[in-house]
Order: sequence, then structure tokens, then C-alpha cells
Amino acid sequence: MLRAWVQVRPLDNKRRRAEDFLPLSVRHALPGLFDELNALARVHSEHAGEDGSARLLVELADGQTVESVLLPRDGVCVSTQVGCAVGCVFCMTGRAGLLRQLSSAEIVAQVVLARSRRPVKKVVFMGMGEPAHNLDNVLEAIELLGVEGGIGHKNLVFSTVGDRRVFERLPLSRVKPALALSLHTTDQELRRRLLPKAPDIAPVELVELGEAYARRTGYPIQYQWTLLEGINDGDAELDGIARLLAGKYAVMNLIPYNPTDGDGFRRPSWERAAKMARHLHMRGVLTKLRHSAGQDVEGGCGQLRARALDIAGA
Repeated sequence: MLRAWVQVRPLDNKRRRAEDFLPLSVRHALPGLFDELNALARVHSEHAGEDGSARLLVELADGQTVESVLLPRDGVCVSTQVGCAVGCVFCMTGRAGLLRQLSSAEIVAQVVLARSRRPVKKVVFMGMGEPAHNLDNVLEAIELLGVEGGIGHKNLVFSTVGDRRVFERLPLSRVKPALALSLHTTDQELRRRLLPKAPDIAPVELVELGEAYARRTGYPIQYQWTLLEGINDGDAELDGIARLLAGKYAVMNLIPYNPTDGDGFRRPSWERAAKMARHLHMRGVLTKLRHSAGQDVEGGCGQLRARALDIAGA
């Protein structure tokens, strides 16, 4: 039944009908079980982007809301918490702090909602929340998606600011996901200011831990770098990235900042970002300049939820 739910498929198949192999008591219980699963999450609102993405504001059974993103090329980005305790200064999600954890079923329910709209072959845990702070539930969701959900293990991407528990637990998991590490700077003091409540792991140690996991799994580490004009887009940072990542089994994702109201940050010009990517390529660092999906609908993490709360409180 779980396989049918997570793959959004009927229990019947071409070879046999459910009534031919399920006991009568189970068949009678199934409608209620599916109703219970489908009540875990529903789409409160949907906002289509010009890039083929769609931002979903997802309402949970208790009325709390989180955000999911239908990505181009058959992907979905899901949330793991309502709010976030890390407090990244450039992220709206963390402004209200952590409200509660999502259960593994609520995390998977976001994938089910996405699959009810379009094919999903990749799931990234990069929405609201820090997956390392909800590790048991996130790993349980990853195992269900990788075993029963038909999603390739390397297409399950665990995103984190960096937590030693992640590097201890992920190698022991039945399903070993790919790993995305939010780096944002090579300067330890600046990282403390940008990610004030993240574990105090120096960038050089974070890269060492990431490299060990990459070599063990055979998946390159995806390093995330939100580009903030005048803060982490200078030549000194380029030199730092080259020192840390040249020759590593890694991909650097440069992501121009998605503006939010009142935080004072700006993204550098696209020309500057492209120049940075070219420079890193020349220094031996595989680099991709990313568009954040759905920027035209102001759908950065936390923005849809904040806008809905403002409307509700008006």
C-alpha cells in the first residue's frame, strides 16, 4: 500500500487486481487508510514560474504551512521543518525560528503531491528547515523514497549547513543520498555571522568531511553558495574556493541571492556571477551558475508562507 501511495499508482496492476490478493478486511480498510495519508498535506496555493517550476504552499493537517517547489526536469524540493533554527541572515524561513518538525510521512506527502501533478525522478531536501535537525524523520523519508518510491539514491539530495551527525549517520543508512553542503563563504568568522546558529565547523573541515563522504558513495558533493553582493563575491573568496575545492570530487553551485524585504542584501550582477564561475573553472573547480527556481513569483524559501500569514493576519 505504501508503494502505491508514494508512487501515486493504483493497487491494481496489469497482471492482477487488488481484490485477488488482498484480504477482505484489508480491502475494506484501504479507503480510510488512503484518506488518512492524503490528509497529511494538501496544496493551499500554487504559483507557476516562467522557468517551468511551480511553487506550492502546502497546508498540513494541523493548519501549519510549508513550501515545496516543482522543479524543471522532473524534480521536487521539499521542506523538512516548519521554520528553521539555523537563522541564516539571508533566509526568510529562519526569521520566526523553528515551530515544529515534520514527520517522515509529511515529508513524503510533499513528494506525493508533486507526483500527482507531474513526474518526479529527483527529490532535494532543500526547502524550509535544516534536515540535520530532523535527522531521524528525514532519513526515514529518504529510505521510503529510495526503496518503495522508485527514486534513484543519487537523486535523493540531502542539503545541510553541516553537522557532524550527518557524516556519522548517512554512511550507515540503507539508502545513501547525495549530499549538498551550504558553504557560502570560506572565511570562518564570516560564516559564523551569516549562519549564526549552525554548528561551528570550519570550512576546511567541512570540505574534508564532505570529500570523505563523496569518495565513499561515488556521488560528488554539491556545495551551495548564495551570492551576496559585496559580502562573498570578491576575489579573496574566489581564491579561498580554489584552495578548498580544486581537485575535490565536488560541484560548486553559485546561486544569486533571491531578494527578500528588509534584510539589506543584494545579488551581484549576472555578469559578475558569470565571471566568478569562469574564473573557478579555470582554477580547476567544476562550477555551475544556478537560477533559483521561481524567482519571478517571489518564491524563495519562506516567502510564500510569510505572504500567506500576512494576508491571514490582515
